[in-house]
Amino acid sequence: MAEHTASHQGRLTTHVLDTAHGRPGMGIGVALYHLDGDRRTLVAETRTNTDGRCDAPLLAGDDFRPGTYELVFATGTYFRTAGVTLTDPPFLDEVPIRFGIAHADQHYHVPLLISPWSYSTYRGS
Repeated sequence: MAEHTASHQGRLTTHVLDTAHGRPGMGIGVALYHLDGDRRTLVAETRTNTDGRCDAPLLAGDDFRPGTYELVFATGTYFRTAGVTLTDPPFLDEVPIRFGIAHADQHYHVPLLISPWSYSTYRGS
Protein backbone atom coordinates (compact mmCIF):
# COMPACT_ATOMS: atom_id res chain seq x y z
CA MET A 1 0.00 0.00 0.00
CA ALA A 2 2.84 2.46 0.78
CA GLU A 3 4.24 1.90 -2.71
CA HIS A 4 0.88 2.87 -4.23
CA THR A 5 0.80 6.08 -2.15
CA ALA A 6 4.37 6.99 -3.13
CA SER A 7 3.49 6.75 -6.83
CA HIS A 8 0.97 9.57 -6.34
CA GLN A 9 3.39 11.95 -4.62
CA GLY A 10 4.32 15.04 -6.54
CA ARG A 11 7.69 16.00 -7.89
CA LEU A 12 9.48 19.00 -9.39
CA THR A 13 11.49 18.71 -12.59
CA THR A 14 13.00 21.09 -15.12
CA HIS A 15 14.80 21.17 -18.43
CA VAL A 16 16.58 23.86 -20.43
CA LEU A 17 16.53 24.42 -24.18
CA ASP A 18 19.07 26.73 -25.84
CA THR A 19 16.91 28.39 -28.48
CA ALA A 20 19.84 30.42 -29.85
CA HIS A 21 21.62 27.24 -30.94
CA GLY A 22 18.67 24.84 -31.27
CA ARG A 23 19.92 22.32 -28.71
CA PRO A 24 19.51 21.22 -25.09
CA GLY A 25 21.17 23.46 -22.50
CA MET A 26 23.85 21.05 -21.27
CA GLY A 27 25.84 21.66 -18.07
CA ILE A 28 23.78 24.59 -16.78
CA GLY A 29 23.96 25.15 -13.04
CA VAL A 30 20.53 25.06 -11.38
CA ALA A 31 19.79 26.11 -7.80
CA LEU A 32 16.43 25.63 -6.10
CA TYR A 33 15.38 27.82 -3.17
CA HIS A 34 12.37 27.67 -0.87
CA LEU A 35 10.98 31.12 -0.03
CA ASP A 36 9.27 31.91 3.26
CA GLY A 37 8.65 35.64 3.59
CA ASP A 38 12.09 37.27 3.41
CA ARG A 39 13.85 33.97 4.10
CA ARG A 40 15.44 32.17 1.12
CA THR A 41 16.72 28.64 1.81
CA LEU A 42 18.78 26.61 -0.65
CA VAL A 43 17.06 23.26 -1.20
CA ALA A 44 19.02 21.70 -4.08
CA GLU A 45 21.84 22.38 -6.54
CA THR A 46 22.55 20.44 -9.70
CA ARG A 47 23.57 20.72 -13.36
CA THR A 48 21.64 19.80 -16.47
CA ASN A 49 22.74 16.68 -18.32
CA THR A 50 23.40 16.25 -22.08
CA ASP A 51 19.64 16.35 -22.72
CA GLY A 52 19.26 19.65 -20.81
CA ARG A 53 17.46 17.85 -17.97
CA CYS A 54 18.39 17.11 -14.37
CA ASP A 55 19.19 13.47 -13.64
CA ALA A 56 16.72 13.36 -10.74
CA PRO A 57 13.73 15.44 -9.63
CA LEU A 58 14.71 18.62 -7.79
CA LEU A 59 12.04 17.85 -5.19
CA ALA A 60 10.20 14.59 -4.55
CA GLY A 61 8.80 12.44 -1.77
CA ASP A 62 8.61 13.99 1.68
CA ASP A 63 10.63 17.02 0.52
CA PHE A 64 7.94 17.98 -2.01
CA ARG A 65 5.67 20.40 -0.16
CA PRO A 66 3.41 23.29 -1.18
CA GLY A 67 5.00 26.71 -1.00
CA THR A 68 6.84 29.36 -2.96
CA TYR A 69 10.07 28.38 -4.69
CA GLU A 70 12.67 29.92 -6.97
CA LEU A 71 14.82 28.21 -9.57
CA VAL A 72 17.99 30.09 -10.55
CA PHE A 73 19.74 29.07 -13.78
CA ALA A 74 23.38 30.06 -14.44
CA THR A 75 22.84 30.99 -18.08
CA GLY A 76 25.72 33.50 -18.39
CA THR A 77 28.29 30.86 -17.48
CA TYR A 78 26.66 28.44 -19.92
CA PHE A 79 26.82 30.86 -22.87
CA ARG A 80 30.40 31.95 -22.07
CA THR A 81 31.46 28.28 -21.97
CA ALA A 82 29.69 27.77 -25.32
CA GLY A 83 31.89 30.51 -26.83
CA VAL A 84 29.22 33.20 -27.08
CA THR A 85 30.61 36.73 -26.72
CA LEU A 86 28.57 38.42 -24.01
CA THR A 87 28.54 42.02 -22.85
CA ASP A 88 30.07 42.88 -19.49
CA PRO A 89 27.92 42.47 -17.51
CA PRO A 90 25.88 40.02 -19.59
CA PHE A 91 22.27 40.93 -20.29
CA LEU A 92 21.15 37.67 -18.63
CA ASP A 93 23.70 36.21 -16.23
CA GLU A 94 21.32 34.32 -13.96
CA VAL A 95 17.67 33.63 -14.72
CA PRO A 96 15.42 33.36 -11.67
CA ILE A 97 11.97 31.81 -11.95
CA ARG A 98 9.72 32.24 -8.91
CA PHE A 99 6.70 29.93 -8.78
CA GLY A 100 4.25 28.34 -6.38
CA ILE A 101 3.50 24.71 -5.67
CA ALA A 102 -0.10 24.39 -4.51
CA HIS A 103 -0.67 20.63 -4.74
CA ALA A 104 1.67 18.10 -3.15
CA ASP A 105 0.34 15.27 -5.32
CA GLN A 106 1.04 16.79 -8.76
CA HIS A 107 4.01 16.90 -11.10
CA TYR A 108 5.36 20.42 -11.54
CA HIS A 109 7.65 20.76 -14.55
CA VAL A 110 9.31 24.16 -15.11
CA PRO A 111 11.06 24.32 -18.51
CA LEU A 112 13.35 27.19 -19.48
CA LEU A 113 13.89 28.33 -23.07
CA ILE A 114 16.95 30.57 -23.27
CA SER A 115 19.11 32.72 -25.51
CA PRO A 116 21.73 35.26 -24.40
CA TRP A 117 19.05 37.98 -24.73
CA SER A 118 15.74 36.37 -23.72
CA TYR A 119 14.02 33.58 -21.88
CA SER A 120 10.58 32.10 -21.41
CA THR A 121 9.03 29.49 -19.19
CA TYR A 122 5.71 27.75 -18.61
CA ARG A 123 4.25 25.00 -16.47
CA GLY A 124 4.95 21.87 -18.44
CA SER A 125 3.91 18.30 -17.97
